Formats: sequence, structure tokens, C-alpha cells
Amino acid sequence: MTSPLLHVTGLGIGFQARGALTPVVQDVGFTLEKGRTLALVGESGSGKSITALSLARLLPPAARVTGHINFAGDDVLAMSERQLRALRGRKITMVFQEPMSSLNPLHSIERQIGEILELHGTRKRDIRDRVVAALAEVGIPDPAGRLGAYPHQLSGGQRQRVMIAMALVNRPDLFIADEPTTALDVTVQAQILALLKDLQTRLGMAMLFITHDLGIVRKIADDVAVMQKGRIVEAGPAASLFAGPQHPYTKMLLAAEPKGAAPAVDTTRPLLLQTGDLKVWFPVRRGLMRRVVSHIKAVDGISLQVRAGHTLGIVGESGSGKTTLGLAILRLIRSQGPIIWLGKDISSLNSTAMRPLRRDLQVVFQDPFGSLSPRMSVAQIVEEGLRIQNSSLTATERRSRVTAALAATDLDPATMDRFPHEFSGGQRQRIAIARALVLEPKFIVLDEPTSALDMSVQAQIVTLLRDLQARHGIAYMFISHDLKVVKALASDLIIMKGGKVMESGPAAPIFAAPQHPYTRALFAAAFNIEAVSAAEVAG
Repeated sequence: MTSPLLHVTGLGIGFQARGALTPVVQDVGFTLEKGRTLALVGESGSGKSITALSLARLLPPAARVTGHINFAGDDVLAMSERQLRALRGRKITMVFQEPMSSLNPLHSIERQIGEILELHGTRKRDIRDRVVAALAEVGIPDPAGRLGAYPHQLSGGQRQRVMIAMALVNRPDLFIADEPTTALDVTVQAQILALLKDLQTRLGMAMLFITHDLGIVRKIADDVAVMQKGRIVEAGPAASLFAGPQHPYTKMLLAAEPKGAAPAVDTTRPLLLQTGDLKVWFPVRRGLMRRVVSHIKAVDGISLQVRAGHTLGIVGESGSGKTTLGLAILRLIRSQGPIIWLGKDISSLNSTAMRPLRRDLQVVFQDPFGSLSPRMSVAQIVEEGLRIQNSSLTATERRSRVTAALAATDLDPATMDRFPHEFSGGQRQRIAIARALVLEPKFIVLDEPTSALDMSVQAQIVTLLRDLQARHGIAYMFISHDLKVVKALASDLIIMKGGKVMESGPAAPIFAAPQHPYTRALFAAAFNIEAVSAAEVAG
């Protein structure tokens, strides 16, 4: 019988600080064979990502690791730095949860993917072709034309696809995927999962798949290990674990998902926001004189209305214009067409005139790591808006409001003096939500606010958003690729593709009987990934 590719026994991880060792992972063990996928499942803070990072010795210096990590017959914990450099990026690769913090903002996409090829021996004349092929493989449109693009010029989903291309370009033996489809819309998610399974079949690649989405686990995993508070509480073949979970925590995870349906739109509620034929066109300049030769029509003629206590769901693939629409409405980027807020056109107001309105117009961005200052504590981040908009509040009053906002998003207020890097991805997203809520706004643009959260916390956040909406009449523009969450929150829907509206109207009839082929493809991918064909994914 052949030995497994990866064999972990008695893994313990702690962090040394101020003379004390804080354990975060205890007595973890598992095996992973070539050609198989092990899903590591658990809530934020359970130790999944820390465990994965330890497999390639990527933990910070303060970490103390005990136990055994055997990869292809070698003891990883005993490897020299030279041996580790040969291992990382060639035999073991990893995709992290937050692509914007993983990609270098100063380097083009071609350079970043090409670097890993060059470091591991690819001839320079072959690098460009292999980078183009890798980008095409993960579904980047016009891959040759995007080689010179920088991370900030790509959507969140496109950045994640670049990370996956970078991880797979050297055909690794072990691919560690830490929430690799979190930022992807459902059709591309289906495409990426199919790609990973195809590569696994052809190359015999092993995958360690970290995710909070149990729907994905059902589709891709051969085996499952459930982690809670740094320990594996249940493990086994995926089919048997889903059919008969034994541990109470596993049962809770399987039962946790956003439930219920959004209320119908109450047309008697006051109209907060409306737009008419809203456009955001980015000029394309070429030639010596940099003349405008065409436009990228990110938002092309969108009209919408949002009432108090109403949730408008914006759905579409990465690059469809969803986030651009939200930024335009908040006057964070330039646009054409009226934006009516409480009966007043704000489309031409300057930044000074807009400042008093910022209290009522809030946003939660998709990438919490990129939107939270690493130099500020959580308390400082959440109270920043209060300092600007409620300058009469005392320090004690501000701290009290910060405490309430953190508690409302299921964060321990005692952690408010810590910094963003000390929290998991899901916890950072909750900090971003607390920052928006602390000002008690009338309207919030929620750009993928639950994409980084595990299923149980997703359900809590959906409940929280509903409660806040019912108590305070807050209106939401909910931008998401997670149609299960959208279904639970949105009263109205707008389906976008290429900056245009494909279908719109009350959410209930659209979910019951979508009319447009693109909408049907999205719904098929969201509720039954296997039902989506390659032709449907391609649009």
C-alpha cells in the first residue's frame, strides 16, 4: 500500500507573546492521498487557515509548531529554508482568502504569475505563453489583453481567478485552497470547481479545500474534517458525514443557512433613492495624443428606486458593473444621470456638500482587509465616523456606541483594542459591518458583505440586517453572488451583465420563474452547480 502524499499527526500551534504561549490548534491529524480532496470545515477562528499555513511553514516567527508534517516522505518541520523555497510554489501551492492582500499592487498580472514560473525553472521565452494559457484556464476574458493589468484594475472575482492561475501554473502536487471561490460569482464558481476536478484527474493533484460553504464541500470533497476551537471534532468520508453527522457541532453547521424570504415591497414607504439612466463610462485612450477611441461601459443606463425599509438585490457575474453601480450612487466615482436622494439631485454635489450626507449613506466593501486600516485598532476604525459626524460625543459615549455596534455583529467588544491582522477574514468583515452600522444610516450599500463569513454567521448577519431594517427602516442595496442570501433579504432584484440590466422586478416571481436565459443560468449554478453546462457558463 502506497504512503499518503500528506500525513499530519499531533499538530499543535501556539503563538508566543509577552512570555506566554497561546494555543490555537491542538492535536490535529489527518492524511491526504494523491488525487483526493480533503475539505477542512469550520467557523471563522476555528484554526483552519492556521493549520493550512503550517503545512508549508508560512506561519509568522511568533508561532510555535509541534507534531509531525510529512509531505511526500519528507519532514516539513525539519526542512531548511532552501528546501522550503523549492517546495513552495512548485510542489505545494496555496490560494489565500483575500486576493487583494496577496497580489502586489505595483506589479502587473503577467509579472506576478511569470515570477513563480521563472523561480522554478521555466525558460523566459516560454513564460508569456504559459501565463496567457493559465489566465484562459481560469476564465479571464481576453487573457492576452489583461497581461499588463494591475490588481486594482480587476474586479474581486477576477483577482481571485488570477490567484488560482498563479497557484496552478506549475502543476503542484498539493493545492491548498483557502476559500478559493469566496469572491467568485456562481457561474464562475462552477467553472473553477470543474477546472480543479479536471486538473486533479489529469495530474493526480491532491487538494486541501478550506471553505465555509457546505454546498461546495458536497460537490468537491472526498473526505471532510470538521474543526472547532482548534481541534478536529469529526472526520470521515464526505458522503457518510453528510448522511449521518455525529457531532453536535457538525449537525449545527449542516443546518445553518440563511432562511426565510424578504417581505414584499411596501409602496407606501417613503422613497429614499432613485436614479434615471445612470451611466459610468470609462474612456479608453490610445496613441501619442492619448485620444479617446472608445469607452468601457461599466454601468450603461440603470434606473432604480429604493424605499425606506426596502432591500434591492444586485446580482451578476464579476465585472458586470454591480460594485461600480453602488460606488456611483454613493458619489464615490463619477457618473452621468440624476441620483435623487430624499427628493434632491446629488449627482453634481462636490465632496464638501456630500460630507453631511455620508452619515446616512454608508457602505460595506467586499474586501475587508483592504478597507480596514492596519494602523488603527478596531475601536478607532469603528468610531472614526462618529468623530467626524458626531463631534459632540465624548470619548466614553463613542466607546459605548462602538461596544454596541460590535456586539450587534457578534464580535466580542473586549477585542476592540486589537488590530485587523489579529482577526480572521470573517471577523474582519463583521468589523466593516459594525463601522457602517455605528452611524445609524438610512441607506447602506452592502458589497458582498457575507461572502467571507461561514454559514452560521451568514445566517446571523441576515437576521441582524433584517432586525435593523425592521427597527430603523434602513434601506439596503445588497450586491452579492450568493443567491441564497439574496433570496432571504431582497424584495426587488436587478440582474446585471456587461453594465446593463438583463432582468429586474420583484424578487419572488423572478426566483420562482426567471425569464431571461442569463438569469436562469445564474440560478441553476447557485442552487445546483452540476446543472450548469459549459455553454451556459460562457453565456
